[in-house]
Amino acid sequence: MDNTAASPSGNPSAAMLVIGDEILSGRTRDSNMHYLAGELTRHGIRLMEARVVADDHDTIVAAVNALRSAHDHLFTSGGIGPTHDDITAEAIAAAFGVGISQRADALALLAAHYARAGLEFNEARRRMARIPDGATLIDNPVSTAPGFTLGNVHVMAGVPNIFQAMVASVLPTLTGGAPLLSQSLRVNRGEGEVAGPFGQLAAEFPELSMGSYPFIQNGAHGTNLVIRGTDAGQIDTAMTRLAALFG
Repeated sequence: MDNTAASPSGNPSAAMLVIGDEILSGRTRDSNMHYLAGELTRHGIRLMEARVVADDHDTIVAAVNALRSAHDHLFTSGGIGPTHDDITAEAIAAAFGVGISQRADALALLAAHYARAGLEFNEARRRMARIPDGATLIDNPVSTAPGFTLGNVHVMAGVPNIFQAMVASVLPTLTGGAPLLSQSLRVNRGEGEVAGPFGQLAAEFPELSMGSYPFIQNGAHGTNLVIRGTDAGQIDTAMTRLAALFG
């Protein structure tokens, strides 16, 4: 059970779009959503929705337009590399109805990087300079090839260490809300036993998010009850009530 408010008062919302056949086929395990959720929570931005889509142009365009219109920020991962199936940049341009080209500033960054490495700056590598018109670059201190921001959409690489570096570049530019706080109570009762009173408590604190997460340990059923929000005093009050109910 998850009695979740739409978003804590004053805190922006976000969505994530994970792009790649390799995720959906099971060849690659996604870790970027977990990382982003933690970073956004610390920054006071609430991750409200996540989707995973294949490397299909129309599917990416539809998902981008749906998510960017529903949330304050959309973060994407995957599909901005040098190969033929890296089509995210073109799909973002199509979603916004703008052109796309190999941009001079991105080309200059990449050319300098490959010159330092003593590697050929070939056409495949030049593809990573494809940037939609009007976008701003996202710094990539790991491998240089930039991500970009267009409107409220932040487009980043799928490789985890590069994704994390890009998140570190983007987050300081975004306005967050109060940090999202949480407290939990572990009870040795099944979820069905606690659902009624826990739901009533959630209704009394509509600005808080309350969720119950069942577990089985040594054959016994239990539930972790979690209260989240931005007001530490409210959370403390709700936790006191919760402990009185199930302590």
